[in-house]
Amino acid sequence: MKLIVGLGNPGKKYEGTRHNIGFIALDEWAARHNEAFNKTGFKADYFETFVNGEKVIFLKPTTFMNNSGEAVIAVANYCDIALEDIVVVYDDMDMDPGRIRLRQKGSAGGHNGVKSMIAYLGTDKIRRIKLGIGHPGTSGSVVDHVLTRFSTSEKPAMQEAVAAAVEAIDFWLAGHTFEDTMTNFNN
Repeated sequence: MKLIVGLGNPGKKYEGTRHNIGFIALDEWAARHNEAFNKTGFKADYFETFVNGEKVIFLKPTTFMNNSGEAVIAVANYCDIALEDIVVVYDDMDMDPGRIRLRQKGSAGGHNGVKSMIAYLGTDKIRRIKLGIGHPGTSGSVVDHVLTRFSTSEKPAMQEAVAAAVEAIDFWLAGHTFEDTMTNFNN
């Protein structure tokens, strides 16, 4: 069984914001595969599907970003999902819009959602797909920046990164190793 987590904040107020690119990517995967987030539980919206005969859960925590780990650990424990079968998709301010970077482990890098996951899972060995959202330039406006929407000029790059994330998820779920997935999709 695999668990794909998209990080973001719940509610209309946050739809389409930079910080919600993890939600956007999972919504895009669902749309391309005729799926929908039709279940609630574990402090999350989710759906279950089968890919290549294996059950896969797609999860969008409803805990707000800073407590995302609560939902992830609840599902991982309940479903007995191994750490190497979890992938998280989220925003990265240190990359320009349109960039995608896959990693097998690492620090939270200042991302509170990832920090929460590391705390709840007890390790930084979390497979991840990071999508660039750009940096505001001054640390004082970081919170405002992540809660803004992509500009018209940034949207095509954002959509390309989301498409690449969907393709990376498909590639991994097709049975490729995460290492091979990294090799094929890091840009």
